[in-house]
Amino acid sequence: MATKDLDLTTLRLFVAVCDARNIAHAAEREHLVGSAVSKRMAQLELQMGTPLLVRKRHGVAPTPAGETLLEYARAMLASARRVEQAMAAYASGVRGQVRLLATASVMAEALADDVVAFMQQPAHADIRVDIEERFSPDVIRGVRDGVASVGICWDAIDFQGLTSRPYLRDHLGVVVHADHPLARRKRIAFADTLDWEHVSLPATSAVQALLERAAAQHGQRLHTRVMVSNFEAALRVAHAGLAICVVPQELLRGAAGAGQLHFVALTDAWAERDFSLCYRDDSTLSAAARLLVDHLASAHI
Repeated sequence: MATKDLDLTTLRLFVAVCDARNIAHAAEREHLVGSAVSKRMAQLELQMGTPLLVRKRHGVAPTPAGETLLEYARAMLASARRVEQAMAAYASGVRGQVRLLATASVMAEALADDVVAFMQQPAHADIRVDIEERFSPDVIRGVRDGVASVGICWDAIDFQGLTSRPYLRDHLGVVVHADHPLARRKRIAFADTLDWEHVSLPATSAVQALLERAAAQHGQRLHTRVMVSNFEAALRVAHAGLAICVVPQELLRGAAGAGQLHFVALTDAWAERDFSLCYRDDSTLSAAARLLVDHLASAHI
């Protein structure tokens, strides 16, 4: 099998065809004519020496060989993007660039301050850090697919073979207005909060899934008064006295209106959460990424 001259443009078109499951649709998205993409696919199959696509009445689907090539093609394209980003960073005078994916809890609590502290060090003045918020499964998927070199998420998730290092621990608790009856408590079991109306986060949120699972274990459901998109909005609802919310204690510190809010620690074992850094392996980290990982891993020891 001759695999010389395997070019990235053809691989990009192959990925587009597999994603669209239709050559014409893929061609339209890539601003090409369908015949040109079809010819590329035929040449790629000839080059690989095996069928890569099954032609169906309303489109195409990858064969088992095509699925294998698709996985490698995604990795190669991601590597090419990292090369382009790194070179662009050097061209603009930045000597290192790190892309980081993190969950909402981490973003809201400590990550921004930790990254700022890292970038303020003179030795890191020429390193750029790009941060994007994702849900935990998307963090893992993004790091595995090469979208980012480093991720941070709740360590209860399956890291799928990625290398991980501890980052920080947080503590979930109930936040209520100072006039709320629960404000007289310092600690409480989550089950004892279920008679009160809660502020809910989106169903895809790790905290929301955790709370709904815990409520179900007690044979109950959360009574939702308001649904919001993030912790900051949840605290505003609690501040207005409309409902109670479950947030990390670390997030409440310095929050607007915190003086009129009261934190009641949850006694449940799951209320203490550990978050970890993850990356593919040490050999894939750039010098800048390795410096950032080492910094973050030691930030909360």
